[in-house]
Amino acid sequence: MNGTNVSNTILERLAGELPELTPEARKAAIYMLENPRDVGVSTVREIAEAANVKPNTVVRMARQVGFEGYEDFRAPFRDAIRQGAADFPSRARWLQDIRKTGHLGALYADMVQDVISNVEETFADITTQALKDAAEAIWAARNVFTLGVGVNNASARNFTYLASTGMKQFHAIPRPGSTPVDDLAWADKRDVLIAITCKPYRSEVVEAVNIAREQGMVIIAISDSPASPIIRVADHGFTVCADTPQFFPSSVSTIALLETLLSFVIAVASDEIVTRVEKFHDRRHQLGLYYEEPT
Repeated sequence: MNGTNVSNTILERLAGELPELTPEARKAAIYMLENPRDVGVSTVREIAEAANVKPNTVVRMARQVGFEGYEDFRAPFRDAIRQGAADFPSRARWLQDIRKTGHLGALYADMVQDVISNVEETFADITTQALKDAAEAIWAARNVFTLGVGVNNASARNFTYLASTGMKQFHAIPRPGSTPVDDLAWADKRDVLIAITCKPYRSEVVEAVNIAREQGMVIIAISDSPASPIIRVADHGFTVCADTPQFFPSSVSTIALLETLLSFVIAVASDEIVTRVEKFHDRRHQLGLYYEEPT
Protein backbone atom coordinates (compact mmCIF):
# COMPACT_ATOMS: atom_id res chain seq x y z
CA MET A 1 0.00 0.00 0.00
CA ASN A 2 1.37 3.49 -0.78
CA GLY A 3 2.03 4.66 2.73
CA THR A 4 2.09 3.56 6.33
CA ASN A 5 1.40 0.04 7.51
CA VAL A 6 -0.94 1.37 10.19
CA SER A 7 -4.65 1.85 10.05
CA ASN A 8 -5.09 -1.04 7.64
CA THR A 9 -8.50 -1.67 9.15
CA ILE A 10 -9.49 1.95 8.50
CA LEU A 11 -8.22 1.83 4.93
CA GLU A 12 -9.99 -1.47 4.26
CA ARG A 13 -13.19 -0.03 5.68
CA LEU A 14 -12.78 3.04 3.50
CA ALA A 15 -12.21 0.90 0.38
CA GLY A 16 -15.28 -1.18 1.19
CA GLU A 17 -17.43 1.92 1.51
CA LEU A 18 -16.41 3.40 -1.86
CA PRO A 19 -19.52 2.25 -3.77
CA GLU A 20 -21.76 3.84 -1.13
CA LEU A 21 -20.06 7.24 -1.12
CA THR A 22 -21.19 10.23 -3.14
CA PRO A 23 -18.99 11.03 -6.16
CA GLU A 24 -17.30 13.91 -4.31
CA ALA A 25 -16.75 11.88 -1.13
CA ARG A 26 -15.40 9.05 -3.26
CA LYS A 27 -12.77 11.41 -4.68
CA ALA A 28 -11.62 12.27 -1.17
CA ALA A 29 -11.61 8.61 -0.12
CA ILE A 30 -9.60 7.52 -3.15
CA TYR A 31 -7.05 10.24 -2.51
CA MET A 32 -6.62 9.05 1.09
CA LEU A 33 -6.38 5.40 0.04
CA GLU A 34 -3.66 6.25 -2.43
CA ASN A 35 -1.84 8.75 -0.17
CA PRO A 36 -2.20 7.54 3.43
CA ARG A 37 1.11 9.20 4.30
CA ASP A 38 -0.52 12.60 3.79
CA VAL A 39 -3.40 11.98 6.19
CA GLY A 40 -1.39 12.23 9.39
CA VAL A 41 0.29 15.52 8.50
CA SER A 42 -2.43 17.32 6.56
CA THR A 43 -5.32 19.46 7.73
CA VAL A 44 -8.80 18.88 6.44
CA ARG A 45 -8.36 21.85 4.10
CA GLU A 46 -5.09 20.51 2.73
CA ILE A 47 -6.61 17.09 2.06
CA ALA A 48 -9.65 18.71 0.46
CA GLU A 49 -7.46 20.84 -1.81
CA ALA A 50 -5.32 17.87 -2.82
CA ALA A 51 -8.42 15.78 -3.58
CA ASN A 52 -10.12 18.71 -5.32
CA VAL A 53 -13.17 18.65 -3.06
CA LYS A 54 -14.63 20.92 -0.38
CA PRO A 55 -13.50 20.53 3.26
CA ASN A 56 -16.99 19.59 4.46
CA THR A 57 -16.94 16.73 1.94
CA VAL A 58 -13.91 15.27 3.72
CA VAL A 59 -15.66 15.60 7.08
CA ARG A 60 -18.81 13.90 5.78
CA MET A 61 -16.71 11.11 4.30
CA ALA A 62 -15.03 10.48 7.69
CA ARG A 63 -18.41 10.36 9.40
CA GLN A 64 -19.83 7.98 6.82
CA VAL A 65 -17.13 5.41 7.61
CA GLY A 66 -17.80 5.58 11.34
CA PHE A 67 -15.80 8.50 12.78
CA GLU A 68 -16.97 11.63 14.56
CA GLY A 69 -15.00 13.81 12.15
CA TYR A 70 -11.74 14.22 10.30
CA GLU A 71 -9.58 14.63 13.42
CA ASP A 72 -10.90 11.33 14.78
CA PHE A 73 -10.19 9.69 11.43
CA ARG A 74 -6.67 11.16 11.27
CA ALA A 75 -5.57 10.16 14.79
CA PRO A 76 -4.21 6.65 13.97
CA PHE A 77 -2.14 8.08 11.11
CA ARG A 78 -0.62 10.74 13.41
CA ASP A 79 0.24 7.99 15.91
CA ALA A 80 2.08 6.11 13.18
CA ILE A 81 4.22 9.13 12.43
CA ARG A 82 5.17 9.53 16.09
CA GLN A 83 6.14 5.85 16.20
CA GLY A 84 8.34 6.22 13.11
CA ALA A 85 6.20 4.07 10.83
CA ALA A 86 6.22 6.57 7.98
CA ASP A 87 8.72 8.83 6.25
CA PHE A 88 8.04 11.90 4.15
CA PRO A 89 10.81 12.58 1.61
CA SER A 90 10.41 15.75 -0.39
CA ARG A 91 10.75 14.52 -3.95
CA ALA A 92 10.54 17.92 -5.60
CA ARG A 93 13.20 19.54 -3.40
CA TRP A 94 15.46 16.52 -3.66
CA LEU A 95 15.29 16.47 -7.47
CA GLN A 96 16.02 20.19 -7.57
CA ASP A 97 19.11 19.65 -5.42
CA ILE A 98 20.35 17.00 -7.85
CA ARG A 99 19.87 19.38 -10.76
CA LYS A 100 21.79 22.14 -8.98
CA THR A 101 24.70 20.00 -7.80
CA GLY A 102 25.03 17.73 -10.81
CA HIS A 103 25.66 14.73 -8.55
CA LEU A 104 23.72 11.50 -9.09
CA GLY A 105 24.64 9.78 -5.85
CA ALA A 106 21.43 10.90 -4.19
CA LEU A 107 19.40 9.56 -7.10
CA TYR A 108 21.12 6.20 -6.77
CA ALA A 109 20.49 6.09 -3.02
CA ASP A 110 16.85 7.08 -3.40
CA MET A 111 16.19 4.51 -6.10
CA VAL A 112 17.67 1.77 -3.92
CA GLN A 113 15.70 2.99 -0.90
CA ASP A 114 12.45 2.91 -2.88
CA VAL A 115 13.13 -0.60 -4.19
CA ILE A 116 13.67 -1.89 -0.66
CA SER A 117 10.78 0.00 0.93
CA ASN A 118 8.39 -0.94 -1.90
CA VAL A 119 9.02 -4.64 -1.34
CA GLU A 120 8.84 -4.29 2.44
CA GLU A 121 5.57 -2.34 2.39
CA THR A 122 4.02 -4.64 -0.20
CA PHE A 123 4.63 -7.83 1.75
CA ALA A 124 3.80 -6.22 5.11
CA ASP A 125 0.18 -6.04 3.95
CA ILE A 126 -0.03 -9.56 2.44
CA THR A 127 -0.68 -12.63 4.55
CA THR A 128 0.49 -16.15 3.85
CA GLN A 129 -3.13 -17.26 3.92
CA ALA A 130 -4.03 -14.82 1.14
CA LEU A 131 -1.21 -16.15 -1.01
CA LYS A 132 -2.14 -19.75 -0.23
CA ASP A 133 -5.79 -19.16 -1.19
CA ALA A 134 -4.78 -17.60 -4.51
CA ALA A 135 -2.25 -20.37 -5.17
CA GLU A 136 -4.83 -23.08 -4.57
CA ALA A 137 -7.21 -21.38 -7.00
CA ILE A 138 -4.44 -21.33 -9.61
CA TRP A 139 -3.51 -24.99 -9.13
CA ALA A 140 -7.15 -26.08 -9.31
CA ALA A 141 -7.88 -24.10 -12.48
CA ARG A 142 -8.40 -25.57 -15.91
CA ASN A 143 -6.62 -22.60 -17.50
CA VAL A 144 -4.74 -19.64 -16.04
CA PHE A 145 -4.58 -16.44 -18.08
CA THR A 146 -2.01 -13.82 -17.06
CA LEU A 147 -2.84 -10.34 -18.35
CA GLY A 148 -0.47 -7.40 -18.39
CA VAL A 149 -0.02 -4.67 -20.98
CA GLY A 150 2.55 -1.92 -21.31
CA VAL A 151 5.20 -2.13 -18.61
CA ASN A 152 3.36 -5.06 -16.98
CA ASN A 153 3.38 -7.20 -20.11
CA ALA A 154 6.91 -8.44 -19.47
CA SER A 155 6.06 -9.32 -15.85
CA ALA A 156 2.99 -11.28 -16.94
CA ARG A 157 4.90 -13.18 -19.61
CA ASN A 158 7.81 -13.94 -17.29
CA PHE A 159 5.40 -15.40 -14.72
CA THR A 160 3.72 -17.49 -17.42
CA TYR A 161 7.06 -18.73 -18.75
CA LEU A 162 8.25 -19.81 -15.31
CA ALA A 163 4.94 -21.48 -14.49
CA SER A 164 5.00 -23.34 -17.80
CA THR A 165 8.15 -25.21 -16.81
CA GLY A 166 5.97 -27.37 -14.59
CA MET A 167 2.37 -26.67 -15.62
CA LYS A 168 0.68 -26.75 -18.99
CA GLN A 169 -2.40 -24.59 -18.59
CA PHE A 170 -0.81 -21.12 -18.42
CA HIS A 171 -1.42 -18.49 -21.11
CA ALA A 172 0.01 -14.96 -21.33
CA ILE A 173 -2.46 -12.55 -22.88
CA PRO A 174 -3.05 -10.66 -25.03
CA ARG A 175 -1.69 -13.05 -27.62
CA PRO A 176 -0.01 -11.51 -30.69
CA GLY A 177 -2.67 -10.10 -32.99
CA SER A 178 -5.42 -10.57 -30.42
CA THR A 179 -7.11 -8.65 -27.60
CA PRO A 180 -7.59 -9.69 -23.96
CA VAL A 181 -11.35 -9.91 -24.46
CA ASP A 182 -10.93 -12.24 -27.44
CA ASP A 183 -8.48 -14.43 -25.54
CA LEU A 184 -11.00 -14.88 -22.71
CA ALA A 185 -13.98 -15.59 -25.00
CA TRP A 186 -14.40 -19.23 -23.94
CA ALA A 187 -13.23 -18.95 -20.34
CA ASP A 188 -15.59 -19.70 -17.45
CA LYS A 189 -15.69 -20.53 -13.74
CA ARG A 190 -13.11 -23.27 -14.22
CA ASP A 191 -10.50 -20.70 -15.22
CA VAL A 192 -8.42 -18.04 -13.46
CA LEU A 193 -7.44 -14.57 -14.66
CA ILE A 194 -4.38 -12.90 -13.13
CA ALA A 195 -4.65 -9.23 -14.10
CA ILE A 196 -2.02 -6.53 -13.52
CA THR A 197 -2.38 -2.78 -13.95
CA CYS A 198 -1.22 0.31 -12.04
CA LYS A 199 -2.04 4.01 -12.39
CA PRO A 200 -2.93 5.18 -14.95
CA TYR A 201 -5.07 2.05 -15.25
CA ARG A 202 -5.22 0.48 -18.70
CA SER A 203 -8.78 0.37 -20.00
CA GLU A 204 -8.33 -2.97 -21.80
CA VAL A 205 -7.28 -4.62 -18.54
CA VAL A 206 -10.23 -3.16 -16.61
CA GLU A 207 -12.59 -4.22 -19.39
CA ALA A 208 -11.16 -7.75 -19.47
CA VAL A 209 -11.52 -8.10 -15.69
CA ASN A 210 -15.16 -6.99 -15.81
CA ILE A 211 -15.93 -9.46 -18.60
CA ALA A 212 -14.09 -12.23 -16.75
CA ARG A 213 -16.24 -11.54 -13.72
CA GLU A 214 -19.40 -11.79 -15.82
CA GLN A 215 -18.18 -15.14 -17.15
CA GLY A 216 -17.62 -16.45 -13.62
CA MET A 217 -13.84 -16.61 -13.75
CA VAL A 218 -11.76 -16.43 -10.57
CA ILE A 219 -9.95 -13.09 -10.61
CA ILE A 220 -6.56 -12.44 -9.03
CA ALA A 221 -5.80 -8.72 -9.29
CA ILE A 222 -2.47 -6.97 -8.74
CA SER A 223 -2.55 -3.18 -8.60
CA ASP A 224 -1.15 -0.20 -6.72
CA SER A 225 -4.21 0.95 -4.79
CA PRO A 226 -7.07 -0.63 -2.86
CA ALA A 227 -9.25 1.78 -4.84
CA SER A 228 -8.08 0.26 -8.14
CA PRO A 229 -11.00 -0.80 -10.36
CA ILE A 230 -9.58 -4.32 -10.69
CA ILE A 231 -8.86 -4.77 -6.97
CA ARG A 232 -12.43 -3.84 -6.05
CA VAL A 233 -13.96 -6.70 -8.07
CA ALA A 234 -11.27 -9.35 -7.49
CA ASP A 235 -11.66 -12.62 -5.63
CA HIS A 236 -8.03 -12.29 -4.55
CA GLY A 237 -6.59 -8.76 -4.56
CA PHE A 238 -2.98 -7.79 -3.88
CA THR A 239 -1.85 -4.17 -3.52
CA VAL A 240 1.76 -3.46 -4.44
CA CYS A 241 3.89 -0.39 -3.79
CA ALA A 242 5.24 1.16 -6.98
CA ASP A 243 6.82 4.37 -5.65
CA THR A 244 9.82 5.83 -7.48
CA PRO A 245 11.35 9.29 -7.87
CA GLN A 246 11.26 8.79 -11.62
CA PHE A 247 8.40 9.17 -14.08
CA PHE A 248 7.70 5.44 -14.34
CA PRO A 249 6.08 3.16 -11.73
CA SER A 250 8.39 0.57 -10.23
CA SER A 251 7.84 -3.08 -11.28
CA VAL A 252 10.02 -4.59 -8.56
CA SER A 253 7.22 -5.33 -6.10
CA THR A 254 5.01 -6.78 -8.83
CA ILE A 255 7.75 -9.15 -9.94
CA ALA A 256 8.55 -10.13 -6.35
CA LEU A 257 4.88 -10.81 -5.63
CA LEU A 258 4.45 -12.92 -8.78
CA GLU A 259 7.53 -14.98 -7.97
CA THR A 260 6.29 -15.51 -4.42
CA LEU A 261 2.84 -16.46 -5.66
CA LEU A 262 4.36 -19.00 -8.04
CA SER A 263 6.39 -20.51 -5.20
CA PHE A 264 3.12 -20.94 -3.27
CA VAL A 265 1.55 -22.63 -6.31
CA ILE A 266 4.42 -25.11 -6.40
CA ALA A 267 4.06 -25.67 -2.66
CA VAL A 268 0.34 -26.51 -2.83
CA ALA A 269 0.64 -28.54 -6.04
CA SER A 270 0.66 -32.33 -6.20
CA ASP A 271 3.91 -34.31 -6.27
CA GLU A 272 3.78 -34.60 -10.06
CA ILE A 273 5.00 -31.01 -10.35
CA VAL A 274 8.52 -32.09 -9.41
CA THR A 275 8.59 -34.72 -12.14
CA ARG A 276 7.34 -32.19 -14.68
CA VAL A 277 10.03 -29.65 -13.84
CA GLU A 278 12.75 -32.31 -13.98
CA LYS A 279 11.49 -33.54 -17.34
CA PHE A 280 11.35 -29.99 -18.72
CA HIS A 281 14.96 -29.24 -17.79
CA ASP A 282 16.28 -32.66 -18.81
CA ARG A 283 14.81 -32.08 -22.24
CA ARG A 284 16.53 -28.70 -22.49
CA HIS A 285 19.87 -30.24 -21.60
CA GLN A 286 19.33 -32.95 -24.22
CA LEU A 287 18.66 -30.29 -26.85
CA GLY A 288 21.82 -28.43 -25.94
CA LEU A 289 19.98 -25.28 -24.88
CA TYR A 290 22.24 -24.76 -21.86
CA TYR A 291 25.84 -23.68 -22.37
CA GLU A 292 28.51 -26.01 -21.01
CA GLU A 293 32.24 -25.43 -20.89
CA PRO A 294 34.15 -27.55 -23.41
CA THR A 295 35.88 -30.56 -21.86
